[in-house]
Amino acid sequence: MPFFSQTVQHIRSSEIRDLMKLATRPDIISFAGGMPNNDLFPVAEVDDIILNMNPDIKKMAFQYGPTSGYPPLLETLKKYLKSKGLPVDTHRLMITTGSLQAINILGMEFIDPGDLVLTENPSFIGGIAVFKAFQANIKGVPLQHDGIDTEALEQILETEQPKLLYVIPNFHNPAGIIYSMEKRKKLLELLKDKDILLLEDDAYNELYFSEKARQLSKPLMAMNHDGVTMVYTGSFSKILGPGFRLGWMLAPPDIYEKAQIIKQGIDACSPNFTQVIANEFMKKGYLEQYLNKIRKEYAGRKQLMQKSLKKYMPEEVTWTEPEGGFYFWLKLPQHMNATEILKESVEKGAVFVTGKTFDPEAKRNNYIRLAFSNMNKNDIDKGIQIISNAIKKNILVHS
Repeated sequence: MPFFSQTVQHIRSSEIRDLMKLATRPDIISFAGGMPNNDLFPVAEVDDIILNMNPDIKKMAFQYGPTSGYPPLLETLKKYLKSKGLPVDTHRLMITTGSLQAINILGMEFIDPGDLVLTENPSFIGGIAVFKAFQANIKGVPLQHDGIDTEALEQILETEQPKLLYVIPNFHNPAGIIYSMEKRKKLLELLKDKDILLLEDDAYNELYFSEKARQLSKPLMAMNHDGVTMVYTGSFSKILGPGFRLGWMLAPPDIYEKAQIIKQGIDACSPNFTQVIANEFMKKGYLEQYLNKIRKEYAGRKQLMQKSLKKYMPEEVTWTEPEGGFYFWLKLPQHMNATEILKESVEKGAVFVTGKTFDPEAKRNNYIRLAFSNMNKNDIDKGIQIISNAIKKNILVHS
């Protein structure tokens, strides 16, 4: 048979994908999937949109669309992003097939084999996979409770020249944290007038649990970023439904032009059918109503998990209570191996994702990610007790 390409040889299996097979078992309580809850999707609103849609627009929905996106959705989305302070008048907007495609396009546009790419550590497994596929040299910068370790970043920038820095400032996946304003300003200051692309992944921006978190979740690109080359990505996956396969990229014109050519060669255009529905969903005012509903729902789930963690977890385990998003990120004692905890938990009926999945070097494994979004609320307490017992058992064995 033909030899595999160098790109394919650098692709590794996602532990999350493997764990999702376990999650389908009816006897398993799953904290693994970072996805919206099926019971919360706006099915009635989408039914209303489709049933009452103009026949000519329906026909258009079945057709190919422009590579850059369905024009009415681009206009609607521009107004939405402008309300967040994003520079839609000086930058170009493109609809992508999920925000991960935007990251993939930028990887193809900027990364040559051996280029240095910086990510937070931990970081989103999808982003790590993209950078590895393009054979980047990935270096993780430690993530603190209020954002990236700017001192560590500054030290790296003194001696090395990365091509790209990838960050998730709001309700981080997997760490659940939100950047402080001080960290945001310092990050932009460090990158000023340097030839480094700052890629801001903001898929969870709307999923805040308080007014304080809403104000803090202002995109980096909406701040004064003069001298910093930035691309901003977002997604409908967490605020409408991942099945729509719709994200977006806001980029400077020169980056946009090459990105559009790359996308043209990948899939010609993102699904026109779901773009039409997403546009009508926003125009009819359904989005804000839906967001208000799911913010309350996810905040309630977060509170239930916080209560259970405080009730059952040993004092050796620490975490930062999230102010939005889908995740808790638990730090175990340094010597502890989360994979051992996972095996014990699965035997007793609960599954989560181990820390090394989110480490660019796949080494650090004394962390676990717990997603509270896509599960039965009544299972949270029982599932946390199972995981806590597995941790306590491991502590006893190694004491």
